[in-house]
Amino acid sequence: MSQPNPRWTLLTASGVCSLIVLDTNIVAVTLPSIARDLGANFVDIEWVVSAYMLAFAALLLPAGSLADRFGRRKTLLCGLVIFLLASLGCGAAPSALWLDIARAIKGVGAALLLTSALASIGHTFHDDVQRAKAWAFWGACMGVAMTAAPTLGGLITQYIGWRWIFYLNLPVGLALMTMVLRHVPESRDTQAARLDPWGSLAFSASLLCLIWGLIEANRIGWSNPLTYARLLGGAALLGLFVLIEKAQRRPMVDLQLLRHPRLIGALLGMFAYAGCAQVMMTLLPFYLQNGLQFSAIASGLGMLPFALTMLICPRIGARLAGRYAPATLMAAGLTLVGVGNLLSAWAVHAGGYLSFALAIAVTGAGAGLLNGDTQKNIMACVPRERTGMASGMSTTMRFSAIMLAIGVFGALLASHTQHLLQVDLGQQAPQWLDQAPDIASRVVAGDMQGALASLPDSARALVEPLAVQAFVGGFGRVLTVAGILALLGALMVGRLMRNPLPQAQGLSLKLE
Repeated sequence: MSQPNPRWTLLTASGVCSLIVLDTNIVAVTLPSIARDLGANFVDIEWVVSAYMLAFAALLLPAGSLADRFGRRKTLLCGLVIFLLASLGCGAAPSALWLDIARAIKGVGAALLLTSALASIGHTFHDDVQRAKAWAFWGACMGVAMTAAPTLGGLITQYIGWRWIFYLNLPVGLALMTMVLRHVPESRDTQAARLDPWGSLAFSASLLCLIWGLIEANRIGWSNPLTYARLLGGAALLGLFVLIEKAQRRPMVDLQLLRHPRLIGALLGMFAYAGCAQVMMTLLPFYLQNGLQFSAIASGLGMLPFALTMLICPRIGARLAGRYAPATLMAAGLTLVGVGNLLSAWAVHAGGYLSFALAIAVTGAGAGLLNGDTQKNIMACVPRERTGMASGMSTTMRFSAIMLAIGVFGALLASHTQHLLQVDLGQQAPQWLDQAPDIASRVVAGDMQGALASLPDSARALVEPLAVQAFVGGFGRVLTVAGILALLGALMVGRLMRNPLPQAQGLSLKLE
């Protein structure tokens, strides 16, 4: 059998990763349509995103070990089969619960795909120059997929229905499966660390408890003992994960590395970037559809200012990297994200699209500066022998941050919207005050028709503008909090990353 062409291997692996990025970001525009079609409330809609992110984030580290031990091509094929079957289940989902389960299974497939695709690229390109070109091509593919996702999602939802968002994965996935068989050579790491089932289980359970507590608190209440139990349980399981990793001879996460302030700063930068900027790809379409009453396709097009600046600014960041220190660029990127979110909060209250578009373009510019720098700065803080582990830490941090941000911001959006609606109804229509929680939950999810279904026609004309106003107020609060957190992150990252690299400090890293 002839040796596969490295360019085709790169194209195939980049195509697989692009499918994941496209699928991750395309769903946001469809969520209001899903809510209306399935009669789902906001808690159900949060789980559509979070179930996928939870499985994805929790399995990235063990998936990398599986790919190294059992073969990258074999893992790619297995991941594609799981991903495609789950896509079929998502498209055929008769209920929100069915969709949530299918999305979680899809996250398992996505974790297998991403880790094995990245490992295949790393295995194929050894020369530093060729490897840099390969990762630049891969990054360009990710940028195009991320930019195209909102508009493509809006087009599909508007003209053929949200279920085809998932069904169209089938022909694309089958084409990629053929390319994997032809162009991706099998490769393994004979020195790969053994699997760590207990550490993986503790980390996964920790994320599950935390996101479960955050999402369900909107339904059962923040003072409910179950809410406390879930959040405290998540914190305890995270502590258990740390203890398990300390006891391992070759852990999934080498906690010795976390002694170094610069690595902590780089990881914090990734967390703040994902939790305050990248998460906006999911949240902003809610405002465009629920606040400005945009259609699905108009909502997708409305995201272009964010997506385009996020696509363009990495090139600007690459040029600035020769002039400014990494700490300065990371802090500048997070500052732009913070300012952009605060401007967006102002634009939401001011009304209209133009000011909002300019504000989210600022957020996108900050995200673009950070997108490549976050990963690069994390990798620069670890020995070359541990770059695989560092990549896993970085990607896990990214998707864990997105998932937790959706839980935190979703809880804030739902609770503040409900509070504002209760205040307004108490003053203008107290007879409908007891229905405020259900109305708010459905309005936030994008189902205004379902929110008002139980009200008589005479009440709908009064309640609908109050509900929209409450949602706008809740969304403005979310953007304000995200802006403040990004600015705090900029201060902390700028300070921590000014420390020298661990190697320059002469600190020895324990490598088993």
